[in-house]
Amino acid sequence: MSLVDVILVFLGLALVFYVLFGGADLGAGIMELFLSKDTREDERALITHAMAPVWEANHVWLILAVVIIFMGFPLVYTEGSTYLHLPLMAVLVGIVARGCAFTFRYYDTTRTYRRTYTRIFAYSSLWTAFFLGVLGGSSVAGLIDPQAQTYRELFLDPWLNPFCVSLGLFTACFCTMLASIFLVGEADEIELTRILRRKAKIALLITSLMAPVPLVLAEMMGRPLFSLIIQNAYSLVFFGMAILLGPLVWISLNRSIWTTWARTFSVMLVASIIVAWFAAQYPTALYYATGNQPPTLSFFAAAAPPATLRVLVGALVVGSLCIFPALAYLFKIFKWETLDEERRYKP
Repeated sequence: MSLVDVILVFLGLALVFYVLFGGADLGAGIMELFLSKDTREDERALITHAMAPVWEANHVWLILAVVIIFMGFPLVYTEGSTYLHLPLMAVLVGIVARGCAFTFRYYDTTRTYRRTYTRIFAYSSLWTAFFLGVLGGSSVAGLIDPQAQTYRELFLDPWLNPFCVSLGLFTACFCTMLASIFLVGEADEIELTRILRRKAKIALLITSLMAPVPLVLAEMMGRPLFSLIIQNAYSLVFFGMAILLGPLVWISLNRSIWTTWARTFSVMLVASIIVAWFAAQYPTALYYATGNQPPTLSFFAAAAPPATLRVLVGALVVGSLCIFPALAYLFKIFKWETLDEERRYKP
């Protein structure tokens, strides 16, 4: 395994953890747009309770992914930040807006502007999830054209197209599904658990119906994304796993004692989708528009010098030894122990 492959493993792990933690974080904000009338305050309190201790740590994985690309594959970083700077800026604006709104709402003791903060938090969560999906789609859409002459062709067409928009909507649905599944296990009251379980099933159904749309639109645009998936053995296996895991999540949600299994299957679903995507695209980082030379930009062609890659691998190994135990300790203190105490002493 080359240095580039090792770094790509770390990049894939960072994306998996960001989709899991950051995606569920974004999905929780989106869920505030669909609160039930009778349990509105209980659901909002549960979301705040679930997010408050750990929400700032979720974006560590996004920062890690950006640093890996910046240091390990500077040409990918340059091309992406140049031709995709508008959706990148949209993501950054959304992250800042939702973070500020969540904090201000949490500490607004007067409750004067709490409704405003809540709306900003919810809509910016949807905004951020959507543009993260758009960015993911733009890497394979094949519409980045360095030879273009107009602003629209250079900076709008690469991401403002049906495929990228559909992938943005799918990402928002997927994040909402993750959040709803994770929140089922956070609730203590039977009625609230029932409501959250029903919402999780609705989100899973919508996400499942939305999943084929980007693939169909990619084929219509001349991007054989589905062909890339089925032509790669690893991609095909993990894509098949993702298809099978959907019904397993549904079955788990139908059984009240299988909440942990629903979470486990959803985590496996995220990992399967990310690995399938990576395997199908490997070793390509970006696809250019037809007529450009080269037609693609691979991670190997865009890699930094070997000396830089060795330093990056060393930093990632040492960093992992620090991050993962710290993250586990964070969840142990603020999530598991707190949740156990509340359930133990709740009258």
